[in-house]
Amino acid sequence: MPPETAPAPTPQYRPGHHFTPAAHWLNDPNGLVWHQGRWHLFFQYHPHSSVWGPMHWGHASSTDLLHWQEHDIALAPDALGMVFSGSAVVDHRNTSGFGRGGHAGCAPLVAMYTHHDDARAQAGDPRHQHQGLAYSTDDGLTWTPYPGNPVLPNPGTKDFRDPKLLWCDARGCWLVVLAVGDHVAFHSSPDLKRWTHESDFGHGLALHQGVWECPDLFPLQYGGRTHWVLLVSGVKGGPNGGSAMQYFVGDFDGRRFTPAGPARWLDHGPDNYAGVTWSNAPGGRRVFIGWMSNWEYARELPTAPWRGAMTLPRELRLLPAAGALHVASLPVREVDAWPGEVLPVPSGPWPLDLDAAVQAAQGRLRLELRLAAADGFELVLGNRAGDQLRIGFDATAVAFYIDRREAGLHRFHPGFAARHQAPRVADGAALSVQVCLDGSSVELFGDGGLSVLTALVFPQAPFTTLRLHGASGLQPLAIGVRALPGVLAAVG
Repeated sequence: MPPETAPAPTPQYRPGHHFTPAAHWLNDPNGLVWHQGRWHLFFQYHPHSSVWGPMHWGHASSTDLLHWQEHDIALAPDALGMVFSGSAVVDHRNTSGFGRGGHAGCAPLVAMYTHHDDARAQAGDPRHQHQGLAYSTDDGLTWTPYPGNPVLPNPGTKDFRDPKLLWCDARGCWLVVLAVGDHVAFHSSPDLKRWTHESDFGHGLALHQGVWECPDLFPLQYGGRTHWVLLVSGVKGGPNGGSAMQYFVGDFDGRRFTPAGPARWLDHGPDNYAGVTWSNAPGGRRVFIGWMSNWEYARELPTAPWRGAMTLPRELRLLPAAGALHVASLPVREVDAWPGEVLPVPSGPWPLDLDAAVQAAQGRLRLELRLAAADGFELVLGNRAGDQLRIGFDATAVAFYIDRREAGLHRFHPGFAARHQAPRVADGAALSVQVCLDGSSVELFGDGGLSVLTALVFPQAPFTTLRLHGASGLQPLAIGVRALPGVLAAVG
């Protein structure tokens, strides 16, 4: 049979400041680690196809979280199996002995990841996933698998994967949290090689329509004390369909996690999954990035020659709302340093006509809106093809929303065309929202990141019109648009 014809390239859908590989399939972010001034982003990658296949670790890095340099493949399948998700740390004390000369002060980068033995899986052996190590002494450019792999063998569980490493100061040891079917397990180690099971968490709690994946555990400060946050991704059962991320806020004593409240959604949109945070980030920052897709339709997305992108990097923090602490996320502060021209925006009459701003942005736009009261509003972006993307706040439902039902291509999957909403949880009447559009992505951050929606959209032509509709008497406190052709714009 003749070879398949490669699909036509779709540069109009490639975002300017969201990481995408030059070509082929991408999914989960892996091995996020800051080292010597660079933010390293490893990721699940199939270097020979635009659909999921034998997993490798791709590699990119950045000095500013905005511009990414793609590097050679970091890890490839070997005799132990494919290279599934995992994490990376700087072994500052060289507890592993992988540093140059094997002595303290020569801190290597160490990655822990899941080996997936597909032959065992096909044979029905539940022990087909186990954890291995690799290390780097050249700032992550090349990696050496540990010859003693696997370091954490499978105890007999079908799903046993996605290890996230962290150092525990209180106990002076390493910890790892990994997904085990419908819950997570915590293990400890003095050297990253010998592991002891400590506890389990999650049996019968929260999302259980599919397996748990890609856990992350980290501390956040609020009110003069340390709180712990556990992120977990679920394959099915998200708030707007398909895969999604949930989190718990609670306490962790170095062995056991105790939640202080129910699970909540990190992002109510359909396209933020398997997200984790960078280790060793400077200044105690907690920086997050997610895979901007959904397993419901990830394999059918109409992009070429790549398929898969990351969200904007986001800063996580705790904020009080509705009597509890919530994890809020906003684009990292580096976004504010983007250059661009602040464009004039008319003050009325309603609806506001912002066409000049949209045309200058050439499909890449960041808009910020603050309102004196939580009245409803709607942004409607249009183009010459008749597509309409609607973004706003529904005062009756008390929810932010992104409506992509008429926003462009959607026939590649029956569930793609939908209206997605995030309930408002912030206290008080004043309302704020940031909207970032970049290529095929739309990200909405309501009330300082307490309500978040991430969605893909594939307009048939660039958006060239924007109307802002508001309720009678709506008085904006501030509306700002900044556009820079060819890159995502920032708001002044």
